[in-house]
Amino acid sequence: MSKEAIATAKAPAAIGPYSQGVRTGCLIFTAGQIALDPATQDVVTGGIAEQTARVFENLKAILESAGSNLDRVVKATVFLKDFNDFAAMNKVYGSYLAGEGKTPPARTTVEVSRLPKDVLVEIDLVAEVGA
Repeated sequence: MSKEAIATAKAPAAIGPYSQGVRTGCLIFTAGQIALDPATQDVVTGGIAEQTARVFENLKAILESAGSNLDRVVKATVFLKDFNDFAAMNKVYGSYLAGEGKTPPARTTVEVSRLPKDVLVEIDLVAEVGA
């Protein structure tokens, strides 16, 4: 098995021993992304909708730097601090991954007790990339 690290300045820098994403074969696995502004490494202001949008912009940047895009996502995992935020998160999620005529990816959504920097949401993706 070969694997290639994916890194871009358009998403928050990895702050530990992990990669923003990894490509192996025709798949890209992203690290979980939280609502950090890549320019400042600070959590964006606002609630679940604003945080979810920032998370998807970070994920989009990672996928694009690896030669893929959000239309090629096959699996998503969503971690919510509070499941009461599901509907608002899901609305933003749908605008990125489930638009008209798109096949939405498989998804797992769970509530967790705490996320890094006390954010409200963290999401990771698996996407296909051309050979």
